[in-house]
Amino acid sequence: MELFFYLVFGSLAAVVVIFEVSKSNKDRANTSQAFNSFKNNYLVVYSLMMAGDWLQGPYVYFLYSQYGYGKGEIGQLFIAGFGSSMLFGTIVGSLADKQGRKRACVTYCITYILSCITKHSPQYKVLLLGRILGGIATSLLFSAFESWLVAEHFKRGFDQQWLSLTFSKAIFLGNGLLAIVSGLFGNFLVDAMNLGPVAPFDAAACFLAVGMAIILSSWSENFGDPSENKDLLQQFKGAAKTIASDEKIALLGAIQSLFEGSMYTFVFLWTPALSPNDEEIPHGFIFATFMLSSMLGSSIASHLMANASIRVEKYMQLVFVISAGALLLPVLTYYFVSPLAAGEGGGGISIAGCIQLLGFCTFEGCVGIFWPSIMKMRSQYIPEEARSTIMNFFRIPLNLFVCIILYNVNAFPIMIMFGMCSLFLLVASLLQRRLLVIAEKTKTEEDWTPLKEKVTEMEALTV
Repeated sequence: MELFFYLVFGSLAAVVVIFEVSKSNKDRANTSQAFNSFKNNYLVVYSLMMAGDWLQGPYVYFLYSQYGYGKGEIGQLFIAGFGSSMLFGTIVGSLADKQGRKRACVTYCITYILSCITKHSPQYKVLLLGRILGGIATSLLFSAFESWLVAEHFKRGFDQQWLSLTFSKAIFLGNGLLAIVSGLFGNFLVDAMNLGPVAPFDAAACFLAVGMAIILSSWSENFGDPSENKDLLQQFKGAAKTIASDEKIALLGAIQSLFEGSMYTFVFLWTPALSPNDEEIPHGFIFATFMLSSMLGSSIASHLMANASIRVEKYMQLVFVISAGALLLPVLTYYFVSPLAAGEGGGGISIAGCIQLLGFCTFEGCVGIFWPSIMKMRSQYIPEEARSTIMNFFRIPLNLFVCIILYNVNAFPIMIMFGMCSLFLLVASLLQRRLLVIAEKTKTEEDWTPLKEKVTEMEALTV
């Protein structure tokens, strides 16, 4: 099966290279030197932040199992992380609008470094504390950095279209290339260097420290709406009112929660799905393959977003349908692939596992398209004055959904959970269709407004 991994990885790498080389000049907007410097600075920081996160990804479940914890106890640790993100992370992340996005980014670095340090202890309470800190950090990672970028981008007077370039490049590098390197580097530390499963967490802390130093030395501070001195409760009420009064924002939040909830559930399930009988699988190499798929997806997204005639709201419907089909593969292989192909404990990945791996790579490709696309939609629909607060509101149903799934991890077979994720992704596609209809209707009304005003003015003159 080792040859199979190399074939999949090599094929994906070749396709990614072809996509990047084939980019036309039309895909690359004419930007200024000031914007390029700003973009490159952000990309360096974002890549370091994501490298710190991705280094840990393949080994969290594995480290807990090495400490002797079973699937139920590991599920509880994961619940602590997502629950922390839902409760404490939402509050801390929302403070970014009031206290400053730069401070929130520095807080992310400190919190995540402390979380990495806790991985050295096999004690359950210490690991639980680490998951709580990690949950807070995750909320900051997926709100504070994007909020700082968007605010700083417009504060410096850069063209709105250039924001898509930063988004797509950030996902290509931070969620793609750096994730692949991180997966391979983690595999090297654990397997080749025999440093143990805690080594990637130490390396992650180093990357986070370097990124924090760059933030402190080169980033300026920005806030939400400076004209209003709101306390935290008022911020939450204002954000909730904004979401309730604008169906586009509410739909965007529901879509994000459904997709990311399925994605985080997948993160927990892929290891037991590919080795149901404790087969020996190369965790770091598989993770790198997933990230290469995600990088291919982000490359596809950059092509799509560069085409002004293709709306993000339109092509994302198909992306959600494809991702639903990809996560349905484990269910299909369970019922239709011969049990003789299931593999035996201690052996390599089974034939059923190979089929699932292809589906998982397809899903990761959809993830790569999702991130820059959802970022672009958020920049269009979410108001600047409460951006971090609203983005963290979106994470409440997401984390609640994942907590419920993980709490019942022993009550339902893995296939049932994959089937649920597939169903949620289909619902996301339907909601995306609704968002497209509303967006097109709004655009039509905006296009007609100047003409209506002109007609009214002419009628008044006639009278």
